[in-house]
This record gives sequence, structure tokens and C-alpha cells, in this order.
Amino acid sequence: MTAVRVGCGWDIHPMVPGRKLILGGLEIPHHKGLQGHSDSDALVHAICDALLGAMGEGDLGRHYPSSDQRFKNISSLTLLEDVVQKLHAKGYRLANVDSTIIAQAPRLSGHLAAMQKMIAGVLQVDPDLVNVKVKSGEGLDAVGREEAIAAQAVCLIERG
Repeated sequence: MTAVRVGCGWDIHPMVPGRKLILGGLEIPHHKGLQGHSDSDALVHAICDALLGAMGEGDLGRHYPSSDQRFKNISSLTLLEDVVQKLHAKGYRLANVDSTIIAQAPRLSGHLAAMQKMIAGVLQVDPDLVNVKVKSGEGLDAVGREEAIAAQAVCLIERG
């Protein structure tokens, strides 16, 4: 087995009224939230997909399908906890994760440190190994029109 592996993840969810906005495990005050089967935390979903990809284990839909009611409105942090268990069961540990939220609104820079700490806690690593940043949609496409929020992540795992 390879000693070091890289994974990448990407997710996007439409913004809709009447849902809480959950990003990085935090509830962010905003008049719209993200639509989806779980809590629709695009950032945590991208990190899960990066980890699953690095392990060669497919993606979130393979392990937690939207057709399964057990995952209806589930916290994405719970899914991340399960992915971390899979990571450790395969004999890997996380070396680091780098992630980006792409959102026109709301402003998220004041929440990034708390997201980093929340995610690092679930990943069971020092917060210095988790990077969370945000970029604007620059007024372009669905993200720029405030119709969606996207996230991407890359991770490095190694034999533990």
C-alpha cells in the first residue's frame, strides 16, 4: 500500500430560504441556507470527499446516499466522524487538509477560525493542520448571484 496519498473534494448546494446555513459545522446567521438531504454543509462535504478519495473509497453518495432516510438532516460533522473512523481503520492518518469556500454572501471571514477549530476537532488533529479560506464568487455564475455556495478541499493522508 502507498504510504502517502492525496485526495480532492468539491461540493455545491443551492441557497434557499427557510433553511439554516451550516458551514464548517457552524450555524452562520443568514436569510438563506443550503438545500440538500443532510444539513448540506458544502465545506464539510468537500473535506469528506477529499478524504474518501485519498483512501480510494469513492464519495459521500456511495457511503451516505440521499435515498437513505437515516441521513436526512444529519449533521455533516457526524458524516465526517464516520469518514475519520474509516481513515483510521485503513491505517491512515491525516497529514493536512486545505479547503476553500466559494460564496458571494454572507461574509465568512469572521467565522473561519471557528470552522478550522471545529473541523480539526472532528478530524482529531491540531488546528494548524486544517486550513479554511473563503473566496468571493465575483458576481459570476450561480455562486456570484447568491444562488449557491460551493467548496473545495484537498488533503494529504499517510500511513499512520
